[in-house]
Amino acid sequence: MRVVQLLTASAAAVLAVAGLAAPATAHANPGDTTHAFAVRRDHPDVRVPVVVPRSGEALIDLNTAAPGTDWAVAGAESAVVSVSVDNRYATDLVVSGGQPLHRQLALGRLTAGVHQLRLHFAGERSAATSKSVLLDTLRVSTYAPGSPEYLVLRYAPVVYGRNIAALGSPYQNATTDTPLIAWHETAPAATAGHTRLTYSVVWSNEDGGTNTPALMARWGRTTDIEWIYAVEVDEHGNRVAGSDTYQAANHQTLHFSGKYEGDHALLETCTSNNNMCDQVDDPMRFFLSSLQTLPADQAREYLMDTNPWTYQIMAKEMLREGKIEAASAGTPLTPDVSDQRNYLYAVVKKTTQPANAGASWVGVSLGVRLVTGDTIYLSHHVDPTWSIGRDDPAATTVELPAGITVNDIAEVSVHRVVVGTDTGAAVHVTAIKRGFFLGNDYLPQQSFLTWNGDVLLDRNTTSAVLWRR
Repeated sequence: MRVVQLLTASAAAVLAVAGLAAPATAHANPGDTTHAFAVRRDHPDVRVPVVVPRSGEALIDLNTAAPGTDWAVAGAESAVVSVSVDNRYATDLVVSGGQPLHRQLALGRLTAGVHQLRLHFAGERSAATSKSVLLDTLRVSTYAPGSPEYLVLRYAPVVYGRNIAALGSPYQNATTDTPLIAWHETAPAATAGHTRLTYSVVWSNEDGGTNTPALMARWGRTTDIEWIYAVEVDEHGNRVAGSDTYQAANHQTLHFSGKYEGDHALLETCTSNNNMCDQVDDPMRFFLSSLQTLPADQAREYLMDTNPWTYQIMAKEMLREGKIEAASAGTPLTPDVSDQRNYLYAVVKKTTQPANAGASWVGVSLGVRLVTGDTIYLSHHVDPTWSIGRDDPAATTVELPAGITVNDIAEVSVHRVVVGTDTGAAVHVTAIKRGFFLGNDYLPQQSFLTWNGDVLLDRNTTSAVLWRR
């Protein structure tokens, strides 16, 4: 108790020097919080003592806001806070918008005892007009060896930012393609008792790679979602030497040969479509919490659905980068991406028999007919290669006229689409797992569309209605 009292007094003194109100509780234990305080441009760093009751992998939870920033406005995109522990640089936090948003970041391994968080307003990485970042409900938690969370967090990679010379600033991820959330998946390895851990990231967009209309049709979003790192661990939770791989340029899977920080592989985003290198030299660093996981039988976009703010950032980046067609020119019958609030966001589950392989394949497209006519609006915009070929639960979107609501939809249908030569494959469509629109604020509205069954599409039956008002 005496240590905690000394820490509280110390934190109050530091915050007073910074011209800030001292938090009611300046130490951070699991369950403890701080009141709101600010990290300001051209002010001393804010230092917050942390009492760690047990050694382990640490996470920091906090609510963040950056008044005066807006991801949709060029020159006002974000403010960046660099977080250090005991003068060890841990992560950057890109904050956009004045509304509080909960974020969870990793800090790496901390030993039991007293540590100090240092929060620095990274002015050179922030929009010139940004002045401060507001933080509250700060909480540090540690996960000890032996817990399933510890194993996942122990091997989570650190992702350094992108600094491709042709794209300008070395702080590119403060304004474009910023990492938003991370998660992990576990699966049995080939060796009995071993486990394969795979880590993935959602970026706000990809400046290269798949074009925007194809992203909406084939993937149901304009974020970029990629696995970045995988590692095998033995029955004791130790890394199997030489087992770790990463997703390199051109989506190659390569063996990791870079450096580690503890057990954390150091990677860098080094292509315009967010593939990795295992040599790092970028000044920005992202250590997102990977504690979230993807449940079985869910599309990867499930992680966006459970973090709905990612849709808002996604839409704002499209607006700022001029990737949305003008409202006056917008029509759902052209492939250009219109206001992203005009789309039905859906997830389809299907199985193709025989499975797709090679240059010719059979996909599916979703269709929507409105109560006002016979036009069927198709997710693939009549480009066969934009249909859904994969058999995992797959997200897609259907572009509709502006202003359409749930009550305007008469039918949702599914259509067999041939790419190249018809292979004769049959498609069993067994579910629509969700369907929603984005609201005025670009956040997902409640899903109104689910369907389960088994509809067979083949050469003789090329379409079927799945849902009818």
